[in-house]
Amino acid sequence: MMSKLKYCIYLLLLITVLPKAYAQNSIVQYVDPFIGTENSGNVFPGPSMPFGMVRLSPDCQVVNGKSPNTNSGYVSGGQVYGFSHTHVSGTGGGAKYGNIQIMPITGAVNLKDHQSSITQESAAAGYYTAFLERYTIKAELTVTHSTGLHRYTFPETQDAHILIDAASFLVKGSTVQKLVNSSIKVISPTEVEGFGTVAGGWNEGAPYTVFFYAQVSKPAKGIQTWLNGVLSTNREVKPVKADGIGLSGAVLSYTTQAGEQLIVKVGISFISTQKAKQNLEKESLTKSFDQIRKSASAAWNQLLHRVQVEGENTAEKIRFYTALYHVMLMPSNRTGENPLWKSTEPYYDDYYAIWDTYRVSNPLITLIDQKRQEDIIRSLIDIYNHEGYMPDARSGNDNGLIQGGTNSDMLIADALAKKLPNIDYAMAYEAMAKNAETEPVRPKKEGREGISKYKALGYVPYGISIAGSRTLEYANNDAAVASVAKRLKKEADAAKYLKRASNWQNLWRPVTNHGANGFIWPKDESGEWEPDFDFFKRGTFKGYLYEGDSWTYSFYVPQDVKKLIEVSGGKQAFISRLDTFFTNKYYDVNNEPGFLTPCLYIWAGRPDKTSERVNAIRAQYYNTLRGGLPGNDDSGAMSGWFAMHAMGFYTNAGQDVYLVTAPLFKKVTVNLLQGKKLIVNAINLTAQNIYIQSATLNGKNWDKAWFRHGDIINGATLNLMMGSKPSNWGTQNLPPSLSDINKRPIKL
Repeated sequence: MMSKLKYCIYLLLLITVLPKAYAQNSIVQYVDPFIGTENSGNVFPGPSMPFGMVRLSPDCQVVNGKSPNTNSGYVSGGQVYGFSHTHVSGTGGGAKYGNIQIMPITGAVNLKDHQSSITQESAAAGYYTAFLERYTIKAELTVTHSTGLHRYTFPETQDAHILIDAASFLVKGSTVQKLVNSSIKVISPTEVEGFGTVAGGWNEGAPYTVFFYAQVSKPAKGIQTWLNGVLSTNREVKPVKADGIGLSGAVLSYTTQAGEQLIVKVGISFISTQKAKQNLEKESLTKSFDQIRKSASAAWNQLLHRVQVEGENTAEKIRFYTALYHVMLMPSNRTGENPLWKSTEPYYDDYYAIWDTYRVSNPLITLIDQKRQEDIIRSLIDIYNHEGYMPDARSGNDNGLIQGGTNSDMLIADALAKKLPNIDYAMAYEAMAKNAETEPVRPKKEGREGISKYKALGYVPYGISIAGSRTLEYANNDAAVASVAKRLKKEADAAKYLKRASNWQNLWRPVTNHGANGFIWPKDESGEWEPDFDFFKRGTFKGYLYEGDSWTYSFYVPQDVKKLIEVSGGKQAFISRLDTFFTNKYYDVNNEPGFLTPCLYIWAGRPDKTSERVNAIRAQYYNTLRGGLPGNDDSGAMSGWFAMHAMGFYTNAGQDVYLVTAPLFKKVTVNLLQGKKLIVNAINLTAQNIYIQSATLNGKNWDKAWFRHGDIINGATLNLMMGSKPSNWGTQNLPPSLSDINKRPIKL
């Protein structure tokens, strides 16, 4: 028999030595899944495949007054009460998922008190491990696309148990989830199946059902099930009818030797238990835990390898590759797992929300995983074909919550501007036109609330929720619709929506604050300005401006920055306004409306100031600690902002334009389609040399602080000569705006 001391030494060796065996000299070693788990980053630390369906991660209880994150279910130093198979990444608002939870324990079974403190946590792309102190059990997790694998190393005991909770879900948040029903059946001493049906959560969604089929590597010596906390020897708990609570689960019991490992493989499906079993048999039945772990790591390494960076600073590489990792977690690829309709088109869920991701995450995916972005857009169009709207937000197979505009429009315009193939743009335009013209029946779920009044008045009047930010977003959405209409040769439509893209000006009031003249201001249906509005009042869904104030949103005209500069008093006044915004710390790094704002200096002929601001934001708000993100990661949007700027450019979403900023690395290589490469060389880059002195693109002088997608997608080399002082580079040939259309032909 192994003594307890020897057993603990054995476990310590497993935890400390084994991970190093996997730490090959590869890009995936720079991923730290713990970054963003604190400071409201809301990131889960457990394993997932890129855009995977299963996201297997620990769920925690309140400890010492410290609540678990409502969306990830995780809190550092928390007590784990199970490992569930479905999570979302970095999201705010109410919780979603946390379904099909498994917990290993020893001793007497207590369904109300089985949580454990954890130590010796470690995580990598595709892997998580922790030591359950209460039970002296080492827990390890890995995944395939549709299955979760658990490896539990037990002590010597006659009372080892595995709890399988079919009714689990995350319960915190402003819009809570509620159990509809659950069921569980122990098929044999090594097989369990069941489902949990849950409604509500972040998007106030319709009920969704997660089915599972589990296999355990060792036959159980004892089998129990529970219903609403009461254990029995029944092998099946059927769904409770008519308002029953229906909390069901199973207990599998074992005798274990010291160091004995039990493997639990869990197939997940949104279709049926049979489909869950098929997923397990297809993806993990004949493979060991270590084989699956290596495959998951290799999949991440292959994807992350599409962007290679050169530099001596390991911390910067960790920040960068973890950011890319976060971008590639969502949305969830559920192709073949749609319970609502059958289709040959791709199916993705957990757009959480496009309002966040259209600004940078989706354009970044377009650049490094174009086929993926094509599939995502085809999925949006297929949802429109079957449900009548492309979602701006969707989770659990149901649309909602709209956070402003219809930003799937932005993804369509972005894709067509960049000539992504294999997309039905005619059908996409039909969906965009419906967004732009039709008052939705479910305005919290889809479409543009207040669109009738917006069309009649040229703005959404005060009194409708988030009327100000809706107006600004609708105008930007209209620019996207105009862009697609123009490319589809719908000239009359293009002209109409191009005119509507200027509707933001209808809320521009000539008032002054801190030296800046002109602000977005509430206006009622009769055309009267709201007298008591505060320049710094930030709103939520019930406010006037969503997740921002008038200072922030008065910079939000990405479709026509040139006109924005004009109404702000010209270039010098606009530069001064931006300086005030950043110097006085009005800039809100935590939310997406300000994502483009540091780049607005470029339209005013001051790319040097963009480099200053971006460099400062990267240094101050992003690090390698668990709280290393400035706020909610929002499905990778916050990480995407960092990643793209680190590469030396940023996107103006919905267009084919990229803005050049100071890179974080001396060399960045983006592996494009068909073996093409985009190489960005930052020559003489140091901590002080953040200003671009000159540039060449493919060997030719490049005097613009911007370029188009077509300039680089077939392969390009951008050389940036860096220096310690601002220069005149990029000050004259400015990025395009809609205001240029009447003066000279430009590409929409």
